[in-house]
Amino acid sequence: NVDAMPHTDPVEIKKNLVAQLTASVRWTQTVKNMVADGATDFTECGPGAVLQGLIKKIAPEATAHGIA
Repeated sequence: NVDAMPHTDPVEIKKNLVAQLTASVRWTQTVKNMVADGATDFTECGPGAVLQGLIKKIAPEATAHGIA
């Protein structure tokens, strides 16, 4: 996501989706914001465990699981 924040306004979502095509992914800040908002468990869907590894580095207090 381009600003690492949740959005609900359809106009803003559309604008951000367009911007996301060329902007950097703010994964670290997104995860930190989710943890600050109370997220404790993350699930990666699909093969591999890249995102699980990133979660463990960014937020060691959180748990990360995968399902394929």
